[in-house]
Amino acid sequence: MISKITFSAQKSIPFGLSDTLNPNHPLYILTHKIEWSIFDDSFSKYYCPNNGRPAKPIRLMVGLLILKHLRNLSDESVVEQWSENVYYQYFCGLEEFVSSAPCASSELVHFRNRIGESGMELIFKESIRINGDDGDEPHVNVDTSVQSKNVTFPTDSKLHKKVIKKCLDIAKKEGLQLRQTYTRTLKKLYVDLRFSKHPKNRKKVKKAQRSIKTIAGRLIRELNRLLPINNPYAENLALFERVLQQKRTSSNKIYSLHEPEVCCISKGKEHQMYEFGNKVSIVVTQNTGVIVGAKSFRNEFDGHTLIESLEQTLAIKSSKIKTATVDRGYRGQKEIHGISIQIPKPFTKKQTDYEKKRLRKAHSRRAAIEPVIGHLKANYRLGRNFYKGIVGDTTNILLAAAAYNFKRMMNKWKASFWHFLKSIIYHLKNSLILLVGFLNNKLNRKMAF
Repeated sequence: MISKITFSAQKSIPFGLSDTLNPNHPLYILTHKIEWSIFDDSFSKYYCPNNGRPAKPIRLMVGLLILKHLRNLSDESVVEQWSENVYYQYFCGLEEFVSSAPCASSELVHFRNRIGESGMELIFKESIRINGDDGDEPHVNVDTSVQSKNVTFPTDSKLHKKVIKKCLDIAKKEGLQLRQTYTRTLKKLYVDLRFSKHPKNRKKVKKAQRSIKTIAGRLIRELNRLLPINNPYAENLALFERVLQQKRTSSNKIYSLHEPEVCCISKGKEHQMYEFGNKVSIVVTQNTGVIVGAKSFRNEFDGHTLIESLEQTLAIKSSKIKTATVDRGYRGQKEIHGISIQIPKPFTKKQTDYEKKRLRKAHSRRAAIEPVIGHLKANYRLGRNFYKGIVGDTTNILLAAAAYNFKRMMNKWKASFWHFLKSIIYHLKNSLILLVGFLNNKLNRKMAF
């Protein structure tokens, strides 16, 4: 039978969240492990003490940023779920349940821009401190990956379509009278672009693509004539002209109008030849698996990213680094700031068996960084970066790495709790068996008499 909800006329005495929540919950434990005062002291300088509307508490905003990447949510989702989850509210510093939203989702954008890269590094540094001695290991693994941007797969005709739409929007916004809007012409040309891979449609598709490019160029030139010299759209029109002028062999190509800094990166993968975004460097401790370095780059050679990555790690970590194990993509580097760079290569006769065994083990452990990168992409929002611009690239990788470290420690606490619980059950079970055996022996003796 389905039970019914019973309502009591007598209301319970209100309790604080700290009294009602489960103290063994990983998010509850993490709340008490983070030193929130560090963020208050560091970020308070970005606020005016007397003027303007009172801002949201710093702990609330930092907590929302951590929860967003920890649970792989968008700005809108984390704000919506915050009003439904008491553990989220306790994590952000509240003592009583609040049913309303903590802030508008756009305030997270303003807060990220306010604290900048230095603020993200502070959150990342705190995530390393939480892991204790695991983050102080002197041996690290280094590898690079691609942080894909939130753009579609670029083609020339797709970019030309967007240029035409942007130009028509500018003309409409400014009230300009164009000689021709090409509405009917474009509608027919877009129909001709269908089934472009079919052999019979090649000539028709190429002709339509040339016509669309010609129309885009006409609109750009007409806007340049009609708008004044110092118009606010000069940079956009210059970007549109670059899109029309670029060719297949051009360098520094534009792949997206709203993200012109996107790079085309080839990592040699068979299933995905090219990725559009930027390159990131990850530094992970060799045996414990704590991320101690996360740096954003454009499309540099892997060996050229190693110096800046290790410098960032040395600035964040409290302990020194002895060795950094990398793959053959970093060839050309042997030692950086006293750190020995270990690259796979054939052994020499001068090396002892102990050195060969040690290097073989280190290079085997280097592969452990690959699943770390996979988890960052699948669970912590590194797979697709929705933040805008170069600043957004740095913000996303630092917050993703910080969320990974926080989650690692939460899983460790959870595992230790269950291990402790199992050990108690095991000892109780053994004690019960001994007690039953003792009572049986005593009963048998009485029956014998």
